[in-house]
This record gives sequence, structure tokens and C-alpha cells, in this order.
Amino acid sequence: MDLLEFQVDKIAKARRNVQWANRQVEQRNVDLLAFFADRLKVHLRDQGTRHDLVDAVFALGGDDLLMIVRRVEALGRFLDTEDGEHLLTGTKRAINILRIEEKKDSRVYDEAPDPKLFKRPEEKALAKAVDEVEKKAAAAVAREDFEAAMGEMAKLRKPVDEFFDHVTVNATEADLRENRLRLLNRIRATTETVADFSKIEG
Repeated sequence: MDLLEFQVDKIAKARRNVQWANRQVEQRNVDLLAFFADRLKVHLRDQGTRHDLVDAVFALGGDDLLMIVRRVEALGRFLDTEDGEHLLTGTKRAINILRIEEKKDSRVYDEAPDPKLFKRPEEKALAKAVDEVEKKAAAAVAREDFEAAMGEMAKLRKPVDEFFDHVTVNATEADLRENRLRLLNRIRATTETVADFSKIEG
């Protein structure tokens, strides 16, 4: 490859479209956004923002750095509440169970749970709650009202706590076990509307 061919190849690679924040953008723009994102992470940490909250929000992607800052701040305030603390505990429990069982079963449980297999009222209540909260939280995020989104998340605390208090996830019946793992995935997916809770310490 001569020098001219090398330069043309470099330009072509720089202009290659890649996926970023759910849309196609040029590679060079992704590199620039990644640079600013890294600098923002350092700045937030220097300002005393918890690094795990920064990582939990950045894990969702996005290129509006101001909105990322606002989301991190709202997440921090939510987790300082009793509802936030309890929901974090319950969500991390769900995520850890899923991680173990999905690895053991060599599959993911990302299908929708089957309402006909709900045997306890706590299952029905949790399924109803995650569906409602996910829709309302997503709408709040779309209008950039992150406090409202966190307020919706707070509504999951009670149904998540009661589910774990009264329901055995690893039931002896295979169909019940699978359905309950799918329900745990709904907790994981719903909380990812605002942040990746698996990256939050606590």
C-alpha cells in the first residue's frame, strides 16, 4: 500500500458509520464524544460525585452530556432516600440471581413472563408495577424530567420487597422457575430506564 492509498484508507475508516446511543454516526464523532465523556467522568468524580453512579448512567449510552449530569444527580438523590436504598438492594438481588441462573442455564431470561403462570398475588402485583413504572419512567426521561423518573422507580420498592419476601424464585416446577426468572428480568429492564443498577455499589 502506497502513501496515497494509506491516507485514503485512514479517511474511509474515520468516516465509517458505527452505532452510538441507538443511532448511526461517524466513527470520528464517536471518538470525540467518547473523549468528552471521559473528561466529564473525571470532572464529576473530582466534584465528589460517586464514581459508581457515573458509571451506572454512562452505561446506558447517550451523547447529551448535560442530560447525563442531571440524570446522575437525580439518581444520587433518589438513592439517598429509603425507597431508593431498598430498591437498590432488591434490584441487585434480582440481577445477581439472574446472573447466576443465566450462566448455569447458558441462556438469558429476557422473554415476557406468562401471567397464566403467576401463582401468588405478589407475582401479579410485581408484574403490574414494572409495566406501569417502565412506561411512566420512560416518558419522564423522554421529557428530561429525571426527578419524576426516579419518583416512578420509588413505586417499585414495595412490590419488589414483597415478591422476595413471599416468592421462591427457584421453584421445583421448571415452568414456574423460568417464569419467575423472566419476572426478575423485568425488574432489571425497568430499572435500566434510569441507570444500570448492577454498577451501583451497595
